[in-house]
Amino acid sequence: MFYLTNKLEFPPVTTSSAEGVVAIGGDLSVERLLLAYKNGIFPWSENDDFLLWWSPDPRMVLYPDSLKISKSLQKKMRTHSFEITHNEAFGEVIRKCADAKRKGQDGSWITEGMIEAYETLHQMGIAESVEVWLEGEMVGGLYGVSMKKVFSGESMFHSVSDASKIAFVHLVEKCKKEQKELIDCQVYTDHLKSLGAEEIPRAKFLTYLK
Repeated sequence: MFYLTNKLEFPPVTTSSAEGVVAIGGDLSVERLLLAYKNGIFPWSENDDFLLWWSPDPRMVLYPDSLKISKSLQKKMRTHSFEITHNEAFGEVIRKCADAKRKGQDGSWITEGMIEAYETLHQMGIAESVEVWLEGEMVGGLYGVSMKKVFSGESMFHSVSDASKIAFVHLVEKCKKEQKELIDCQVYTDHLKSLGAEEIPRAKFLTYLK
C-alpha cells in the first residue's frame, strides 16, 4: 500500500487494492484534493488522522441523458411546493449530510476535517451544493466537486421522502446546461441505479477527466 508523505503526489490508480484504495495518509489541502479529483481519486475515511484515498473499478456514473425519473417522483415534483436553490447553504448541506443516518454505518466519513476542506473548495467556487426547501425548511440536498466536464457527487441527504432525488434531478439539469459529460457517483448503490446511473470501467471514466 502506498503511504503519502508531504510530497504532493499519488500513485497510479492502477496500483489500487481490489476494493479501490489507492493510498493512505496525506492531508486534505486544497492542492492535494484538486490533484486527487483530476486523477479520479477521492478521500473516504472516518478518521482525519488516517485518510484513505479511493479510485474504485468499476466506477458508478450517470450520463445526464440517462436520468430516470419515476412517475411518482414526477408527480411529487408537480404537486409539492419545493423550492430549489444552488450554493445558498453549502455549509448546512454538508453538515446535514454528515449527520444523516445511513444503513450499515455507525458514524460518518464526513469528518470535521472534510467539512473544513470542502467549505474551502466551495469558497473557491469548486465545490457546489443543491438545496431543496419546503415551507422555508431545508428538507434535502447534495454537494460535490465541479470540474470542466465532470461533476463528482459526494453526498446527499433528505428529511422528507424523495427530497434528495429532487436535488439530484436539478443537479442533472444544471450539468446539462453546463455541458458536463457525466456525473461521478463513485460507487454502486441501488438508489443511484434507480436514477439511471451505471457502472463503467475505471479506465473509461478517466478519459473524461483528461
